[in-house]
Amino acid sequence: MISWHTSNNYDENSRFSIIIPTWNNLELLKLCIKSIEKNSAFKHQLVIHVNEGIDGTLEWVRQQGYDHTYSAENVGICWAVNACRSLVKTDYIVYMNDDMYFLPNWDLELWKEIESIPHKFFFLSSTIIEPKTSAHREIISPYDYGTNPENFKEIELLRDYKTIKGEDWNGATWPPNIVHREIWDLIGGYSIEYYPGLYSDPDFSMKLYEAGVRLFKGVDASRAYHFGSKSTRRITMNNGSLQFLNKWGITSSAFTRYFLKRGQKYQGDVIVNYNDKGLKKSLLKGNIKRFLWLIKGTGKTIGKFSYNSTSSKGK
Repeated sequence: MISWHTSNNYDENSRFSIIIPTWNNLELLKLCIKSIEKNSAFKHQLVIHVNEGIDGTLEWVRQQGYDHTYSAENVGICWAVNACRSLVKTDYIVYMNDDMYFLPNWDLELWKEIESIPHKFFFLSSTIIEPKTSAHREIISPYDYGTNPENFKEIELLRDYKTIKGEDWNGATWPPNIVHREIWDLIGGYSIEYYPGLYSDPDFSMKLYEAGVRLFKGVDASRAYHFGSKSTRRITMNNGSLQFLNKWGITSSAFTRYFLKRGQKYQGDVIVNYNDKGLKKSLLKGNIKRFLWLIKGTGKTIGKFSYNSTSSKGK
């Protein structure tokens, strides 16, 4: 069961509503919020979902007077962020993880992007820096400034982060990200069938794409340091890749590669080449994989994706 708690201390000057799900990561959460309060250009509403909170998180969040939702057990990412949505009071929802440290003016750079877009159909991500080498081109790595609050080199990071080379990139999916709350509501938030949450991020982007969003941009000047996935290592994860394939009829990797072009240098709105041989091959392999999965009796629904089912939306 989830409960809702509002502080009634809302500041009308708040620019974003920041949703943070947390699961017994109190020291990381404190550091994350410290960075928001220290390094933001604007005031923001904080909305936290506390899963369990047996490490003192619940008591601390209540003492600080933050808007929050609470569940006595871990309900996963999707239930958590959807519960937080009901407490959102601004037009823009930022979803971030509790194991991130936000660098100066992260919010100002996102706001500049938003002001340059003449509509609400966009999805923006900040750029993250990680201590270990990442296979994802949009992640700046390896730049090791610590893997936890105890060995975090905050002074060095604040000194160096602007000198680390990066660029705006295609394909916003995972947090930290921002979307207009009307677009969030249009697509119904995050999909709870992905409990506890693996692959809910590309699913959210796919729902945005189906709704007509074509602007998926990673903003290089908006940066955060990511210590690493601390919560996913403590729980058995869902088979998100098969869930995504079964739902949409395309693999997540094909969607992020051929549609979002995630990690490539930003070149504007998404344009899909349906004649791309690599895309056709990926769709064929994905459909074979999905068929084999379905005949084993583990599939529940058949996705509706086809080569041109969404090619004219949002144009």
